[in-house]
Amino acid sequence: MIKKLFVIVILAGLGFVFYTLFQNFDGNTGLNKTAAYYAKNGPSEVGAANLVTAVVVTYRGLDTLGEVTILFLTAAIIGFFLKVNIPDGKKSRNVRKTSEILETASKVLLPVIFLLGVYIFINGHLTPGGGFQGGAVIASGFVLMLLANPKRKFSHSLISSIESMSGIGFVFVGVLGILMAGGFLDNRILALGTFGELLSAGAIPLIYTFVGLKVGTELSNILISMNQVQEDTESITE
Repeated sequence: MIKKLFVIVILAGLGFVFYTLFQNFDGNTGLNKTAAYYAKNGPSEVGAANLVTAVVVTYRGLDTLGEVTILFLTAAIIGFFLKVNIPDGKKSRNVRKTSEILETASKVLLPVIFLLGVYIFINGHLTPGGGFQGGAVIASGFVLMLLANPKRKFSHSLISSIESMSGIGFVFVGVLGILMAGGFLDNRILALGTFGELLSAGAIPLIYTFVGLKVGTELSNILISMNQVQEDTESITE
């Protein structure tokens, strides 16, 4: 009885707190000082039609570097803890044959998925999207490949090489921003070009290309590692 009463008191207290928050909530009717600066000076300073991209890639470039680093560490930790030692002589898992519809659909859709992913991160400075979104779309292509053929083998060395080169390229462009422009990941190391065109916004398309490839390969590595561990685990239990 006392325990139930305690829970009721806690829920009532939380309800009162949330009610007070909603009751006194007053939405912003205008932009704050920082947001107003971005909105006013972003197009002329970075030349990107997508203002969100301008903020994420340039003004808050160090945050983006931190996010990419966290994703890399996540992929590395998952790969480390999912490692399975396979005794010699164990059979491979017996996987049910994939339907012909899925196999055919994967062959048709894979090029479209990868092309869409590349389009999203290359045009991130013009339309909604960017490196993280484009990389996630590319990783979904690997999901489709694994669904169509669970025993498919991937070159971990090739994926890791692309991931490493993308990360190095991203940091290299950031350092060039410090040396040649106003700060880390400053896109003005290249000409801003004509506003609204594909070859515009300075180095932002290049930056998002590196981010898209890195995110795509890291997520794909996670998926491939999980699939490999499942196969290895089932081999041990047989």
